[in-house]
Amino acid sequence: MLKLIKNPKAKALIFDLDGTLADTMPNHYKAWSEVANFNGFHFPEDLFYKLAGIPTFKIVDMLNEMFDKKMDPEETHEQKENAFLKLIHTIQPIQPVLNLAINYFGKIPMSVGTGGVPDVAALTLQAINAESYFDIIVTARDVKNFKPAPDTFLRCAELMNVNPEECEVFEDSPLGLEAAIKAGMIATDIRPYYLNSY
Repeated sequence: MLKLIKNPKAKALIFDLDGTLADTMPNHYKAWSEVANFNGFHFPEDLFYKLAGIPTFKIVDMLNEMFDKKMDPEETHEQKENAFLKLIHTIQPIQPVLNLAINYFGKIPMSVGTGGVPDVAALTLQAINAESYFDIIVTARDVKNFKPAPDTFLRCAELMNVNPEECEVFEDSPLGLEAAIKAGMIATDIRPYYLNSY
């Protein structure tokens, strides 16, 4: 297994959650597929991964436009998250990333910056036994502009009281990596460290 190491210039670490700390993306796709089937369309898997990092309720707007649907964003968001939560007991950590967080816990500031919502993010961290490592969790409910905008990660830096250029972001999605770069941070793609990379 490849070992993930911190950039020497980094004085704080920011972790994406889904697909970075936790191997949740297959479960999220299963949940979206259930929602799509219920609403009479097919959600292609490659499209799902292209939209990784975007909050659920924003994805609903995009799917409505792409597939000529009229799904209610909040109602569909709830439907999708409920489908995901049924699978939450199967989530495994992405161990090289979690090991890094464990190694630096209590040594330097750390936070989670996710496009998810607070309750699901908390349950996901619990599922991988990582909830005790992060006091700062910035979710889609905490910012106005979502990834690839830098707002999520800039808010993490602000709450950690660390300059953006001294933060290292760990991400698995192109949109998340773009957000980190826009924030002026050190962007690290964790996908080479996957055991089951998509």
